[in-house]
Amino acid sequence: MKTPKKTTPPRLIQCATPWSMVHYPSAKHEWSLERKMKAIKAAGFDGVAAFINPETQAIASKLGLVMMGGFDGSSVVTARKQIIAQRDLGGYYMNVQLLDHDTPPAVAAKLAVKLIKMSDELGVGVHIETHRDTATETPEKFDEIARLFQRATGKLMPVTWDHSHFAVSKHILPQFYSARLLAWPKLIQKSHLFHLRPFNSQHCQIPVTNGRGKLTPEFKDYLAFVEDLFTLWLQGPEPRGELWTCPELGMSHGYHVSTNPLPWPDAIRARKEYAGAWQKALRRAKKR
Repeated sequence: MKTPKKTTPPRLIQCATPWSMVHYPSAKHEWSLERKMKAIKAAGFDGVAAFINPETQAIASKLGLVMMGGFDGSSVVTARKQIIAQRDLGGYYMNVQLLDHDTPPAVAAKLAVKLIKMSDELGVGVHIETHRDTATETPEKFDEIARLFQRATGKLMPVTWDHSHFAVSKHILPQFYSARLLAWPKLIQKSHLFHLRPFNSQHCQIPVTNGRGKLTPEFKDYLAFVEDLFTLWLQGPEPRGELWTCPELGMSHGYHVSTNPLPWPDAIRARKEYAGAWQKALRRAKKR
């Protein structure tokens, strides 16, 4: 009788971004990069989401943090240099924002094919992000790019899922988050990168807490969606391996509203809440 193979349980890897600590604790006394990364470690995160360079990698290595990299997807030549530089410093998963808001889907899909082919050849895991001001900024544009990618390659496109931009572009209400935003189950299950930016129907980034430790109603609505998202991912083809996530809460580009709590303490709380949603999703996935 054969002994059943032992399977490693899926792991949730949570990476914080230094973008959450721009002007933290104040613009005048902003922390150094090393202090930010020490704070990431102390808060219980597994890694850092940032461009991987010798400085970030040296600090991360010293602290025992993994690195989630990324680059600008506007040129194959530039992308190749940036991928190799980060790969040679130990990076594997890398996020790319694809071209511009007015790039035709056919043009964007051709570049996506080249970038993912190059990713495979270089031995890394590049994912195309759903993001504002890029070729994937709306569900319709993204859907066409993904369709053209699959037609050209016979494969599903690796995607970094940030559902906030889709939610806002369609003003999706909380009761419809999962029905409308989990409409690409195979592509979601193919992914190993999620940017978990809390959103509602009107704002790409909503507060996690009220600034006094209590979760906002808007975040509770979003957290229910995250649990559904995790459950869907866990129900995908085996082996599931690792899911790398980032609580994408930042200070610039209009994401942070001046009356909201600062993003970094909220990112710490989000990490804890996402870990809880992951445990619930694991139990739900086992019952399927």
